[in-house]
Amino acid sequence: MTEKRRTTGLAEARRARPITAEIEEEYAAARLRFELGSTVRTRRLELGLSQEELGRRAQMTQSAVARFEGGGTVPSIPVLDRLARALELDLHVAMSPRGTATA
Repeated sequence: MTEKRRTTGLAEARRARPITAEIEEEYAAARLRFELGSTVRTRRLELGLSQEELGRRAQMTQSAVARFEGGGTVPSIPVLDRLARALELDLHVAMSPRGTATA
């Protein structure tokens, strides 16, 4: 008898396994990387820059810019600073009590 495999969606998979503090932390980190990447991409497009041109300005390769925009890297503060300067932005890094929204 052939066993039938059942495919599950992401939402179903999340419901099937409990969300631990560690998983929540990973989701938060991924969300932050995605938001940073999205901000960089949006600003790059506003300025009419290619990934290659942004990379040149920020002393990065085009592929590094692409990975950053896709949320695939954990950036250091010096990298964030170089990107901000290349995008004609000021970088602000802040720490606040948990649960406090920052703008």
